Amino acid sequence: MKYPRNQTVAILLAAFLPMISVMAQSRGGSPENQLVSPELSPDRQITFRIHAPKAEAVKLSGPDIPGNGKGASMTQGTNGVWELTIGPIDPGAYRYEFSLDGVPVVDHQNPATSGSRNHVWSLVVVPGSDFMDTRQVPHGAVAAVTYYSTSLQCFRRLHVYTPPGYEKGKSKFPVFYLLHGSGDCDEAWTSVGRAGFILDNLVAAGKAKPMIVVMPAGHVEFARTENPRGAADAFANDFLNDIMPLVERNYRVYPDRAHRAIAGLSMGGAQTLDIGISHLDQFAYLGVFSSGVLEGMRGPAPKPAFEERNRQILADARLKKGLKLFWFATGKDDFLVQKSRATVEMFKRHDFTVIYKETDGAHTWINWRNYLNEFAPQLFQ
Repeated sequence: MKYPRNQTVAILLAAFLPMISVMAQSRGGSPENQLVSPELSPDRQITFRIHAPKAEAVKLSGPDIPGNGKGASMTQGTNGVWELTIGPIDPGAYRYEFSLDGVPVVDHQNPATSGSRNHVWSLVVVPGSDFMDTRQVPHGAVAAVTYYSTSLQCFRRLHVYTPPGYEKGKSKFPVFYLLHGSGDCDEAWTSVGRAGFILDNLVAAGKAKPMIVVMPAGHVEFARTENPRGAADAFANDFLNDIMPLVERNYRVYPDRAHRAIAGLSMGGAQTLDIGISHLDQFAYLGVFSSGVLEGMRGPAPKPAFEERNRQILADARLKKGLKLFWFATGKDDFLVQKSRATVEMFKRHDFTVIYKETDGAHTWINWRNYLNEFAPQLFQ
């Protein structure tokens, strides 16, 4: 029997609406589907929630969240939902995770993450900082680039920031190599480090020159040998023989010293000194964040090995003259502050012009984003 079109639609709706209603009630009634986490309030408080009805203890851990490094206990409410409100929290990007009876898990309600060497963190961004917020300005692009390292004989990855309008233009740009710290990866500077947004805002305000920023992976896998510098040498070889040629082949960069900068935090700061000083003829700008010469970690002063290895370069007045900026910054509560001070004094003994500042804070991304925001405007001026 055929029905008029309107009657047919009515029959179908009558048949399927009860089913749709049951499905919606089933999904909507689940605490997991109703959760909002993280939830930011106008006064910069953050509420975290997770549905874990079978857990006996749940904690929130966030290495950079003030006062939360060792974790804060969450409270179980109705329907097996655990909750914690913290703050107010200063503007910035913060990694965090939940611990369910000692097992770390990401926040499944939050798609924003930040990777490290062997860990994935959830990420919350607290707005309110002009220099790192996502603002209505022209934005550059960040690309994850896979390459084959002939030095390490394996595939590797790096991230590259290109400034606004790069794709449509033909002009060349200076290049800034930005290195991460121990335990992190090449993605860290663009996620928790907010590097792309920091550069966007600086360029838009006319405070920094448009530049290409290359963020490589600093950790390497290498065959264990009797050479104590195995990791340092392996990364340096990858950087000099594979990464720099890759960048200069595929991006419109000026391939000369005056248009090249390198900086890094913690381990990346030590790598900056290792590569930048031993190849000082190739870099006009060096930046060291929360770091120094880290050989001989047990003592505060650099071992003589660094000075001996670079003896000729440290004494070369011509090379020093071409170094336009040698910039250090470390937090007063940073566990490497003594290393930073000793390293700066060592370079001053060799007649280098060094800018050194100590800030509040410790060994955290809270400081490193600030350092990038202060360092980048001094490049290529």
